[in-house]
Amino acid sequence: MTPTESVAEFAARARAWLADNMPPIDPDSPPPAPRDDEDAWKRARELQKRLYEGGFAGICFPREYGGLGLDYAYQKAFDDESLRYEMPLILNIPTFTICCATLLDTGSEEQKKQHIAAALRGDEVLVQLLSEPSGGSDLAGVITRAERRGDRWVINGAKTWSTSAFAADYGLCLARTDWDVPKHEGLTMFLVPIDHPGITLRRITMLSGSTEFCEEFFDGVDVGDDAVVGEVNGGWAVASRQLYHERRAVGQGSEFASGSGSEGGNANPVDYVGLLEKTGQADNERVREMAGRALVHRAVADQLIDHLSRSVRDGVLPPSAGTLIRLFHAEAVQTDVDTAMAIAGAAGVVGEIGDGLETGLRYLVRQSVAIGGGTTEMARNVIGERVLGFPREYAADRGVPFNQVRHGRN
Repeated sequence: MTPTESVAEFAARARAWLADNMPPIDPDSPPPAPRDDEDAWKRARELQKRLYEGGFAGICFPREYGGLGLDYAYQKAFDDESLRYEMPLILNIPTFTICCATLLDTGSEEQKKQHIAAALRGDEVLVQLLSEPSGGSDLAGVITRAERRGDRWVINGAKTWSTSAFAADYGLCLARTDWDVPKHEGLTMFLVPIDHPGITLRRITMLSGSTEFCEEFFDGVDVGDDAVVGEVNGGWAVASRQLYHERRAVGQGSEFASGSGSEGGNANPVDYVGLLEKTGQADNERVREMAGRALVHRAVADQLIDHLSRSVRDGVLPPSAGTLIRLFHAEAVQTDVDTAMAIAGAAGVVGEIGDGLETGLRYLVRQSVAIGGGTTEMARNVIGERVLGFPREYAADRGVPFNQVRHGRN
């Protein structure tokens, strides 16, 4: 790209390159890309490598870390052009929009140059290692520990609900390094290799049959100081930034996402016109009203992303306002899924109509959008306390050394 290349010129160049280099698809029926399939991840790496070699990877990432260093308008233009081509969309979350974005904000120069660049080349997949079996939404209450032994850190504990960790190379792992201070002050973020012999990884089978999520057990996982992201005992600052990026990513408002559309059809919006026709309800005024309500939610969600992105960028709203995107996205998706299931009825269970069964499968995992990126309840707390300035909720463990806090059966 030339320094004076306009967005329109960039889009035209991308249009020509995509036509020559990326596999064309029907955006309404994209090829399968299940997140629990290792072949889908291999394919994503291959496609990402093509983007990098073609000069269209990491459009909003700085040049010094392998990106193009361009404004979000260029990324949006590329996304529009790429809708009719197969793209490595499963790399967006969590690799680019969460993990790489967090490293960009909080990592060392060496970490940025090594890992962001490797991800943009398609050589690395990054994952989050945050949630634990013993904890829910209280991320600061993690009990996975990292202890200093000589010139190494040794990590022991367990993590769970890690998205596609089986396909990852590195994970951002939050661990406790000081038990004598309040919980938020004794945490450190580490960048750990997933293939470390001390990590045992297991797949989790969900209600829908998917094995996308994993759990990991750390037994003497040793890493050096170069694995520390941010400062020792400053892990909460890194985790907070990570959660900020996760909420924006889940709400589809990140400038670091590459390409747009559906991951193998899993996120294709409901075709209400087709659904009403297939179920013989095209003339039912009440059903059409239900579909209209869902479509309005969808339209408002799109507008909200643009409005909040501009407001945060211009300093009108604090970065935590990005949580509004995460919250409304969950509301819109659940409205969409619930409405489709109500219209499909029994066909959503037995699959008697076209995508009827897919409607039912989506309903089985509808609650996931209210959990990913922090629960909806936590999102409302963030908005209330950090955007609207409401008083913080009472917490019995605030200011108490973590080794004095009762957790589990203690």
